[in-house]
Amino acid sequence: QVQLVESGGGLVQAGGSLRLSCAASGRTFRSYATGWFRQAPGKEREFVAAISLSGYSTYYADSVKGRFTISRDNARNTVYLQMNTLKPEDTAVYYCAAAREAGTKASDYNYWGQGTQVTVSS
Repeated sequence: QVQLVESGGGLVQAGGSLRLSCAASGRTFRSYATGWFRQAPGKEREFVAAISLSGYSTYYADSVKGRFTISRDNARNTVYLQMNTLKPEDTAVYYCAAAREAGTKASDYNYWGQGTQVTVSS
């Protein structure tokens, strides 16, 4: 069992940066790959980024490639999403999720956090 808590969301102007954190409980966190997804009002939840359990492999949606960076600190049981050059279309609730293997579909993940709101103003 893994419990996930996101933090770091907020309101930022276009072009700005935010760093999201996902703190996990449980000693087995390092056995899980982790992903970030987002959901804007009226839209389906979409994949943003994922990282393997070792941290050596990362995956990104085309829409965020080059702007967002996912990383993990297994000693702190935490995964991060550094978001730079934010755009208004990045506005959404951001969720972290955990699974035995990294994937790009929401159905690949077994455990989810409650989400953190990111709002980018133009």
